[in-house]
Amino acid sequence: MSDIPPDLARLRASIDNIDAALVHLLAERFKCTQAVGELKARSGLPAADPSREERQVTRLRALAHESGLDPQFAEAFLNFIIAEVIHHHERLAHGDS
Repeated sequence: MSDIPPDLARLRASIDNIDAALVHLLAERFKCTQAVGELKARSGLPAADPSREERQVTRLRALAHESGLDPQFAEAFLNFIIAEVIHHHERLAHGDS
């Protein structure tokens, strides 16, 4: 028998479900950004789009604030994702897969 209180077990199960949803959502996001990278590579567009990235950061910070999430954390998270996407786009631009 477990010594974990039922409330803790319930909360952990919720966290596990949310983590799974986050992974699936990130996978879907990266499928979309992969398609964007392929379009950019074919069109000779740069991997990075600083004005788009700035708009996205501003938008995500506002969403975070509205949701009660630390906007600095949300920005750091998005910057991590953006850096990974740009890396993928650069690889596509150079013909790497």
